[in-house]
Amino acid sequence: MTGGSLGLRTGSYGSLQPQLQNGVALPIQSTSVSARKPPKMLPLGSREKEKIILPWICKLCGKRKVGMLLLLIASVAVFLSFISVLNKDDDASSGPETNLFSSDNVWTMINHDIKSPYTLGGPLASVNNDMENISSSGSPFSVPMFSPSILPVQHPCENISLSPLQIDRKRTGPRPCRVCYVPVEQAVFYMPALPSKSPVLKNLTYVVEENSFSNESSGGSIFGGHPPLNQRNDSFDIKESMTVHCGFVGGKKPGQGTGFDIDDDDLLEMDKCHGVVVASAIFGKYDVMQQPKNISEVSKRSVCFYMFLDEETEAYIKNSSSVDSTKRVGLWRIVVVRNLPYEDARRNGKVPKLLLHRLFPNARFSLWVDGKLELVVDPYQVLERFLWRRNASFAISRHYKRFDVFEEAEANKAAGKYDNASIDYQIEFYKREGLTHYSELKLPITSDVPEGCVIIREHIPITNLFTCIWFNEVDRFTSRDQLSFSTVRDKIMLKVNWTVDMFMDCERRNFVIQAYHRDLLEQRKALAALQQPPPLMLTKESPSKPAPQIGVPRSPLKKLPVKHRKSGSRRHRPKAVNSKDQLNITGLS
Repeated sequence: MTGGSLGLRTGSYGSLQPQLQNGVALPIQSTSVSARKPPKMLPLGSREKEKIILPWICKLCGKRKVGMLLLLIASVAVFLSFISVLNKDDDASSGPETNLFSSDNVWTMINHDIKSPYTLGGPLASVNNDMENISSSGSPFSVPMFSPSILPVQHPCENISLSPLQIDRKRTGPRPCRVCYVPVEQAVFYMPALPSKSPVLKNLTYVVEENSFSNESSGGSIFGGHPPLNQRNDSFDIKESMTVHCGFVGGKKPGQGTGFDIDDDDLLEMDKCHGVVVASAIFGKYDVMQQPKNISEVSKRSVCFYMFLDEETEAYIKNSSSVDSTKRVGLWRIVVVRNLPYEDARRNGKVPKLLLHRLFPNARFSLWVDGKLELVVDPYQVLERFLWRRNASFAISRHYKRFDVFEEAEANKAAGKYDNASIDYQIEFYKREGLTHYSELKLPITSDVPEGCVIIREHIPITNLFTCIWFNEVDRFTSRDQLSFSTVRDKIMLKVNWTVDMFMDCERRNFVIQAYHRDLLEQRKALAALQQPPPLMLTKESPSKPAPQIGVPRSPLKKLPVKHRKSGSRRHRPKAVNSKDQLNITGLS
């Protein structure tokens, strides 16, 4: 039997491959076909040799010895074939399945056959090199090991319809909606093993001017480098290698003599963050520090939590909270910033908000939350839901009410967020560049106005460029970053196939709880202290009745004199209200 009639068995999977003849695949046949005898002109085949060799052996040995020899040969052949079958079965059982490789106590999972959008490997692959450096030093940012059996074949949140939350008619304004998160252990393994592709832009460097000076005619600040308009316009011309202004122009390393200065020991710890960073900031005692909740042990060991403060806020925090020897308050590691570049505390907050990739140069992913927000969902679950599941590299929620930049500008002026002249100047500048009102013609873009208190992003060149240019607009114009967001996004979209993923505001409210700014909270406390209870009413009561409780207001109702009562049936007579009834009514009102 020859290979021309049967497929050749290849690999360790036990599969049959069709044989090619003259470039054409021959069909695999299930029945055997007898081989043709070779022509006489060809050399002797194996059967012809057997006809010559067997009689020669029989002449030398007896028939009994020949039988024993053949039996021995058959036994050896059966044994060898049995061993080969076992080896093939072992290879086949480990063929298309997931293979595990261990390196430095970190498990890296590689699956060769899965074609889902989730590239498995998690933070395991991303911190593999990092673990070689920090495993011996006992760094808290280590990655645990999980079994690959936790990953289902189908994503747990696929084809799931979430019922809407019950509406509380007494509560007005925006509300959270239900969001499907996977368990933390699964979210860790959904973390991409490799960075996302950055379209066109591959290498991004930043302008450094150690001897920079003030040049207000070009706009901006010394910290931002005062980029002229021609350099601003060139930053939107996306190329493979680019150098742009991105803050910190006064030194080679952000935080060292650049403005927004940070202690060297803090910078050293920040450089050790190689995976996920959760960051926030409070300047000018503007907010009350909110501690993250529902954080898994996985995230407590492998995620960096950083809170940036100025010296004024640090003094306030020390009076209200305890800072341990590792500069931590709860989960937050405190970083005190000195030599702030701006007088406006809100504008200073835009530095870590938009330039986290410069402060954490080795981090892969970051989650920014404003100081007034309380994170109540694990960071890995948030990243899986809004980045990895959607194949996005930058995600931000859209405003719950406004979609148009012009409406946002008018709302900012009405609320006194910034001086009206500066807002009008910025909007007129964008109008001359082509800014228009938002309409359905912009779909699939769903909004031009973000709710910028949360930013979820991957640190790759294109997202770094986006936040650099966005920061430059905030540095040049007003600090209201909602006004410049759509202009920067749209200009980049004209050059490359990339956009920002904007999710619903109710989904954002699912994983962060919004609190009031500290000044508003103090105003409420002051107003509550100024409010005094109404004066108590003096009524004649019998000595047997208990004395009225101090501080409990009485109802202004009192008994009518007898001479004012109308005569008639009992049903027309007003019922007297005693002091006990008055207290119940007051308590319900």
